[in-house]
Amino acid sequence: MTSVQNIAGRVRFVGTGPGDPGLLTKRAIDAISVADLVVYDRNLPNQLLEAAQEHAGDKAVFTVLDTATGELVKDLITTAREGRNVARLVSAEPYPNSTVTEEITEVSATEVPVEVIPGIGYSEAVASYAGMPPSHGRSLIDVDDPTRLEPEKLSAWMNAGTVMFTCDVSNLSGLRDQLLLAGADVSTPVSVTGDVTGETQYTTSSTIDTFVEAALGFAGRLVITVGDGVDRHPSLGWWENRPLYGWKVLIPRTKEQAGEMSKKLRAYGAIPCEVPTIAVEPPRTPAQMERAIKGLVDGRYAWIVFTSANAVKAIWEKFGEHGLDARAFGGIKIACVGEATAAKVRSFGIEPELLPSGQQSSEGLLADFPPHDNVLDPVSRVLLPRADIATEVLSAGLQERGWEVDDVTAYRTVRASPPAAEIRDAIKSGGFDAVLFTSSSTVRNLVGIAGKPHARTVVSVIGPHTADTATEFGLRVDAKPERASVPELVEALAEYAVDLKKRMTEAPVKQRRGAKVQGPTALRFRS
Repeated sequence: MTSVQNIAGRVRFVGTGPGDPGLLTKRAIDAISVADLVVYDRNLPNQLLEAAQEHAGDKAVFTVLDTATGELVKDLITTAREGRNVARLVSAEPYPNSTVTEEITEVSATEVPVEVIPGIGYSEAVASYAGMPPSHGRSLIDVDDPTRLEPEKLSAWMNAGTVMFTCDVSNLSGLRDQLLLAGADVSTPVSVTGDVTGETQYTTSSTIDTFVEAALGFAGRLVITVGDGVDRHPSLGWWENRPLYGWKVLIPRTKEQAGEMSKKLRAYGAIPCEVPTIAVEPPRTPAQMERAIKGLVDGRYAWIVFTSANAVKAIWEKFGEHGLDARAFGGIKIACVGEATAAKVRSFGIEPELLPSGQQSSEGLLADFPPHDNVLDPVSRVLLPRADIATEVLSAGLQERGWEVDDVTAYRTVRASPPAAEIRDAIKSGGFDAVLFTSSSTVRNLVGIAGKPHARTVVSVIGPHTADTATEFGLRVDAKPERASVPELVEALAEYAVDLKKRMTEAPVKQRRGAKVQGPTALRFRS
C-alpha cells in the first residue's frame, strides 16, 4: 500500500452553498484555488461554476459529474494518488446528502487524505435571504420520497418549531398529503422558495391546503417552510426586495469594460447581459502614435489628456513596445475626462493632476482646464490620444485656451459582430427590462447591429451627449445621473426602479390594470 507520506494530493468535498457565489467560505475558495481537478454536479448554478473557475485559475481541469458513485470515487482516489488535489463541489453542504456521504465514506476508507468543507445550508439561506427567521426550533428535512415520511415524526417536528423541507417540485403534492396525514392544520402558513439565493429566487406564501397550487411555475429543487416565520417574509425578505431584483439589463459593452457595471447591477438584484457593440482596433497607420511616444520621451508635451480607458491602454501598450514604463510620464501633467478613465491611469501607479470638478465630459474638463500662460508654461503643446470617431469639442476648446494640440488617433472603434438571434429578438421585443448606454457610439452601434430597443425597455444614459443620441434614434430617456460615471449610472437606474414601484403601488387598482407603464414586468407585483 502507498504510504501516507508519498501522497501529496488530497480530496476535498466542498460545500458551495445554495447558489450565491458570495456565500462561498474562505476555506472553500482556498480549496478550489489549489485544486488540479474540480468535479461538480450538473445542477451547480452557473454563477457558482463561473466563480469557481475564476478562483481556480487556468491550471485546474473542470469536469461535470456524469459517472456512478463507484467510478467517481475511483477517479478521485487515482487523481490524489498521482499527487494532485481534487475539489469535489457539492451544492449547499456535503451532509446530509446521502450520495455525497457515501463518496466521503469510500474515500476515507483509503489512505488518501480527505477534507469536508461545510457550506451554507438551505435552511440558513432561506431564513436569511427570504426573511423567515424562526422564533424557536427549526428542522431541515431532505425529501426524496414523501411516502417515507412518518406522520408521527412529522407531527413531532411541527410541534417543536419551524420545519423546512427540500424537495423536487414533483414531490410537492406528496409532501402536502403527508402533512395532512400528520394532522397539520390546513391553515398553517407555508412558503415555497425556488432558486434559493439565485438571480431568480422567488418566494410565494400560502397555507398547507393551497401551497401546491401557489407554486405553479416553479421548477427544480425547492425549499418549503412550514410554520413560524413565514409571515415575516414580506418585511424581511431583502434579497427579493432589492431595487432591480429580477430586471434583465442589457449592457452594450465588452465583458472587460462591463465588469464594474455588472457587479453593481447584481448587487441591486439585476441580471446583466453583456453585448459587445464596439471592437477596438489599432490605427490604420502607426506613424502618429510613434511620433507621439517620441514626443512624450523628448519633453514635447506639457499635458496629456485622456478621454477614455481605451486611450490610456493604447498609450501604455505603445510604452511596452518601446521598453518604457510610467517614468516616461515624468514632467508631464495628466488630465482625465472622468473617474473611469482616471481609474485606468491609477492602475498603472500614476495619479492624474486634473479631473472635471463638475460634469464628467469634455465640456466639464474644459471648464477646469487652465489657459496657456507664456510665462508659466514654457511648453505649450498638449497630446490628445483618442478614438478615430471622437468629436472636435475638446481639441477646439484647448486651442481656444491657447494650447497647441496634437490630436492623435490612438485607436479605432468599429462595430462588433451582431449578437445571437435570441438576443436580437429580445432587444426588439422587450425581452430586456432596461438598457444602459455609456456613450453615443454604444447607442449607434447597438441599433446598427441588433435593432432599436422596445418602447417598454427602460433607457438609462450616462450623460447629455448620450441622451441626445438616444433621442435622435427615437428612444425615450428614462434615467440619467447628475455625474457621468458608471456607478452613478447604475444608481440612477435603481432610483428609477424604486420610483416606478412606488408609483405602481400607490396607483388605484383600476388604473394599474389599464395603465401602459414604461418599465419591466420583472417587478413581479403579485397579489
